[in-house]
Amino acid sequence: MAEDSIAVVDLDRCQPDRCNYECMNFCPPNRTGKECIVKRGDAYDEDEPFEGGPDQVRISEEICLGETCGICVEKCPFDAIEIINLPQELTDEPIHRYGENAFALYGLPAPQEGRVTGILGPNGIGKTTAVQILADELTPNLGEYAAESDWEAVLDEYRGTALQDYLEALIDDAVDVARKPQYVDQIPDQFDGTTRQLLERTDERGELDALVERVGIEPVVDQDIDTLSGGELQRVALVATLARDADFYFLDEITPYLDIGQRMTAARLIQELAEDGDRSMLVVEHDLAILDLLADALHVAYGEPGAFGVITDPKSTKNGINEYLRGYLDNENMRIRQEAIEFEQHAPRNVTRGDVAIEYPALKKSYGDGEFSLEVEAGEIKKSEVLGVVGPNGIGKSTFAKLLAGRLEPDEGEIDARLDIAYKPQYIEIDQPMRVDAFLSSITDDFGSSYWNTEIAQPLQLERVMEQNLNDLSGGERQRVAIAACLSKDADLYLLDEPSAHLDVEQRVMATSAIRRYAENHDATAMVIDHDIYMIDLLSDRLLVFDGEPADHGHAATPQGMREGMNEFLENLDVTFRRDERTGRPRINKPGSNLDREQKQAGEYYYSPE
Repeated sequence: MAEDSIAVVDLDRCQPDRCNYECMNFCPPNRTGKECIVKRGDAYDEDEPFEGGPDQVRISEEICLGETCGICVEKCPFDAIEIINLPQELTDEPIHRYGENAFALYGLPAPQEGRVTGILGPNGIGKTTAVQILADELTPNLGEYAAESDWEAVLDEYRGTALQDYLEALIDDAVDVARKPQYVDQIPDQFDGTTRQLLERTDERGELDALVERVGIEPVVDQDIDTLSGGELQRVALVATLARDADFYFLDEITPYLDIGQRMTAARLIQELAEDGDRSMLVVEHDLAILDLLADALHVAYGEPGAFGVITDPKSTKNGINEYLRGYLDNENMRIRQEAIEFEQHAPRNVTRGDVAIEYPALKKSYGDGEFSLEVEAGEIKKSEVLGVVGPNGIGKSTFAKLLAGRLEPDEGEIDARLDIAYKPQYIEIDQPMRVDAFLSSITDDFGSSYWNTEIAQPLQLERVMEQNLNDLSGGERQRVAIAACLSKDADLYLLDEPSAHLDVEQRVMATSAIRRYAENHDATAMVIDHDIYMIDLLSDRLLVFDGEPADHGHAATPQGMREGMNEFLENLDVTFRRDERTGRPRINKPGSNLDREQKQAGEYYYSPE
């Protein structure tokens, strides 16, 4: 194999007990007597450690013919093998490789004092690996996975670069690191106690009370952790991280489950800590509007998820985002995607005038005296339309969804029990050890058909997870499977609560397109609750706006047109949006900027009319 190629065997997918070793039997070098693809147990000495099981395969990158052959890739029944030609411009050795035929990472982001550095890229591309290295949780091996890792060798490799000073401090144990985890819904599994007990452990700067007030979690500080919602857990995790006294802060996905106002608050807190304390902030984020507002510089991550990842040198935030969306990196002279990510413009959209599909009466729901209460005015959802639902967290959107889906009983009003509703909940819980393909085939007889593959499986990128167990999936994989399960049902209403959570930019675009296309092609009626402006913008025909006092009372008027609904919603948040002149992507105007003031004066918070 050429030096610019790698062979990857996904050990989670390699299932020798369920195949006939087609990869070995059809491998051209193997058929000439060479040992290119062999069982791992046969490739190593008896006492020599190796990754994976003894019956799983190993591919010799020295003997392999490379991507020009690719027979093993085609013959593997479980898509466990990838033969990849690395970009020609990638001449350096990887900063880290996990083992033979395993993921390789090229390049590292460079934290900068007093600045917020962003990382933008797909899931499974090595962003977390990079952070583990910078946090001294993983000693990089410079691709020499069989040798003992050595920080001094790494320092020599990066001497004279922007990373030299940081790595020297890291080696001298002079860097304190604070990390916010990606999946905040796992916090209750790791901590048993009240929110206050958790946060008091982290109050190293004496700023805990101020942070709690800024993010608005005072009402839950004395509640048990396992009673908090996803949005509350996200804010608790943010406070717990920013309360520490560290030199380097790593924040992995700050926006899932947060409304736009809360996302803005989180961005301001991160910026303030960077500026006031000359601290290094590294943020991985998929919400482009928030990343654009937050980051001073941006690293783009690209490659082949699960196989290799490359982290570029820093770029300006605007150029980095636009290059990523365009699929071509200017300085690197690198095409990272065949097609650009297009932000279709559907604002404003005319109000649909179709037949009424679903009518719901005025509804009231209270959780008890002094507890949250919800009031919903009577409304209707029209046939073949997608109704977007927006509003702050804790305002009753998910409660309304549960009322429609029959998961809750209203105190006043009655939902038509004859309605068939396909419901994707906000929080996805896996309670059965079942394979993805078995799970989805149990939902629809269309599973595996060309129609189902074209309409659902391919747009949601489910091919590589079909053989996996549900409880082994990542957050983003679970989300895509849950969306597929919802759309696969035969229903009067498809109700999706926060389908964008944990999806990267490309996955969000594809999921949004899949939902929209499914609704259009099947005359389906859908309701989508989400905080991602792009998803709501592209999907929605009309808007249902919730207001009130979070955690106290919520109110929803009747559905309305997109422009008036978004203007009402964003005015309550004091946030204005514009479209990027090159890509059309939604961008948040910086508070107090000329554009921000002009749009507010015109009463146009939801883009300026053309």
